[in-house]
Amino acid sequence: MIRPFEVIETIKMIQEENLDIRTITMGISLLDCCRQDGKAACQKIYDKIVRYASNLVKVGSDIEREYGIPIINKRISVTPISLVAGSSDEEDYVKFAEVLDKAAEAVGVNFIGGFSALVHKGYTEGDRKLIKSIPYALSSTKKVCSSVNVATNKAGINMDAVREMGEVIKKAADLSQKDDGLACAKLVVFSNVPEDNPFMAGAFHGIGEPECVINVGVSGPGAVKSALEKVKGADFGTVSETIKKTAFKITRMGQLVAQEASRRLGVPFGIVDLSLAPTPAVGDSVAYILEEMGLEKCGTHGTTAALALLNDAVKKGGVMASSYVGGLSGAFIPVSEDAGMIEAVKCGALSIDKLEAMTCVCSVGLDMIVVPGETTSETISAIIADEVAIGVINNKTTAVRIIPAPGKKVGDIVEFGGLLGSGPVMPVNSFGSTEFIKRGGRIPAPINSLRN
Repeated sequence: MIRPFEVIETIKMIQEENLDIRTITMGISLLDCCRQDGKAACQKIYDKIVRYASNLVKVGSDIEREYGIPIINKRISVTPISLVAGSSDEEDYVKFAEVLDKAAEAVGVNFIGGFSALVHKGYTEGDRKLIKSIPYALSSTKKVCSSVNVATNKAGINMDAVREMGEVIKKAADLSQKDDGLACAKLVVFSNVPEDNPFMAGAFHGIGEPECVINVGVSGPGAVKSALEKVKGADFGTVSETIKKTAFKITRMGQLVAQEASRRLGVPFGIVDLSLAPTPAVGDSVAYILEEMGLEKCGTHGTTAALALLNDAVKKGGVMASSYVGGLSGAFIPVSEDAGMIEAVKCGALSIDKLEAMTCVCSVGLDMIVVPGETTSETISAIIADEVAIGVINNKTTAVRIIPAPGKKVGDIVEFGGLLGSGPVMPVNSFGSTEFIKRGGRIPAPINSLRN
C-alpha cells in the first residue's frame, strides 16, 4: 500500500530534485523489411516504424500529464541497419539513415537509434558499407544515432574496426564543422554492447529481442544527492543504504511508466534501465553526488572509490524495484551533459585519464568528451582501444563518445544545447600511438572469457 508521505516525497523529488523518466524507447524489429531492392526496403522500414510508433509520443505525453511524471524523451531503436541493408543492392547506406530520419520526424520522437553494426569479430559487406556511410549519414540527418560494437570479452578486440572508427569520427567532425562536430555526439563505439539499451546514442533493437518492445530509462541524480545531504558525515554503510533506498523509489516510478506505456501501446514491456543519467541542469549531476560524499571536487583522489560505491548501490536498490532490469544500468558520467563534470574539468580537477579510471567501475565509458579538433584519428582510435580493453578484461560494457571539435583548442567551450549541454575542450596526451594502431588484426579474448 502506498502511504501519503510517499506520494508527497515523490512529488518533492519531481518538483525540487529534477527527478524524471529520461526516456521511453520503443524497440522495433526490421528483420522482415529486408529486400534486395533498396528502395523497396526503405519503404518497408518507413511503413513499419510509422505503424508501430504512431502513438508513442501521444501515450508518453498522456502518462506524463496523468501521473505528473516528467518524461523527457520519446525514442525509437531498430534492428542494426547493417543487417537489414545488407540484403539490398544499395551501395550507399545514407539512404537508410534518411528514411529513419523521415520516420522519426513523422511520429515525432526525439531520436532514433540503430544505424549500427556489430563487428567485434569481423566485417560483413553490409557492415563495411554502413560504417563507411556513418559520417555522411549523421551529418545529413537530425535524429539518427549510430553505434558500432568493436569488442566483446568472448571475441577480443577488432583493432581494424578500432582504427577505422577513429577515421570515421574525424570525418564526421569535419562534415559537421559548422556545428562544432555535433555529428560525433550521435555516434558511440562499444565493447560488450547490450541489445536492450534505451539510451542514445547507443540504442538499437537486438536480434534476440521481440518484434516490438518498450524499454524505459530512469534518471534522478538530484534525488540521490538530496538524500545524501540528509546523512552528511555518516559512514559509507549508511551512504550505501541511503542510495539503495533512493534508487528503489526512482526505479519503481520507472516500472510504473514502463508497464503503463506497454499496456496502452499493446506491446511487451522489456526492461527498466537503472542508469543515473545527469543533465546540464543545476543539481542534476552525478559529480555533485560524488562531491556530497566528501570529495572537494570530482576527479580528485577517492573519486573512483566513490563512483564504485554509487554504481553498486544504484544497482542493488534498483534491481529490487523492477521485474526486469537491463540496458546499461548504473551511473553515467558524460562530461558535457553533467554540470558538475563540466565544472571539474574547467578547474583542472578532472582529466581524460581520470575519467578512464572511473569507467572501470561505472556503467559506460568516456562519454561526451570534447577534444581539440587537431587530435589525430590514430589518437582517437587509441583512446577507443584503451576503453574497450577495460570492457573486455572486466566483462562489462564500455563505450566512447568523443568529439574532436574542428578549430577548437584546449580551454574552449563548445555549446551543443539541450541535454547535450556544453563541452569544455580537454587536453589529450601529446605522444603518438600511430604505429600501435597501424598493426591492425585482432587482440585475442582474455583467458577469463573461457568459462564454458
